[in-house]
Order: sequence, then C-alpha cells, then structure tokens
Amino acid sequence: MAKLDSDFVRSELESTSWKQEGDTIILDQEFGGFEEAIQYVNRVAGIAEVANHHPDLLVHSWNKVRVTCWTHSEGGVTDADLKLARQIDELA
Repeated sequence: MAKLDSDFVRSELESTSWKQEGDTIILDQEFGGFEEAIQYVNRVAGIAEVANHHPDLLVHSWNKVRVTCWTHSEGGVTDADLKLARQIDELA
C-alpha cells in the first residue's frame, strides 16, 4: 500500500474533523468525562483490531482523545488510514 500524495489526503479530509499533520492524520475529540473518553478509545480499538491497522491513541486532560493514523511501513498516510478514519467517524 503506497503513501498517498499530501494534496490528495488534504482533499479527502475536507468535509471531516480530521486534519493532516506532517505525514499523519489527526482527530481530536472531547468528551464529557474520563470514562466516556475511555469508552471511545475502546470502540476505536475494536475497529482497529478488526482492520488490523492500529492508530496511536492518546488520552489527555482527563476528557480528550487524540487519534493519529499513518502507515509506519510507508512513512505516511495510505488508503488504509483513510478507510480507518471513515470507520472511526461513524462512531460519532
């Protein structure tokens, strides 16, 4: 799976809450509390496990979650990352 062109990635993210940051795509979410944030992380983990494509997940400030996707072996964003991002968006 090849790394995608940065302009293409940017255009694919236009109507989403995701943003491109370097060779990654990032989603920042805020929840009502810590437990809600952890439940979200667990749902993302379930999707990622089925896809066999695992994002970086950061819980911070007790109620915020940052999801970072990129394909390590390709050094950037691939179709697998965009597909996973769309699946994660469906959780909202």
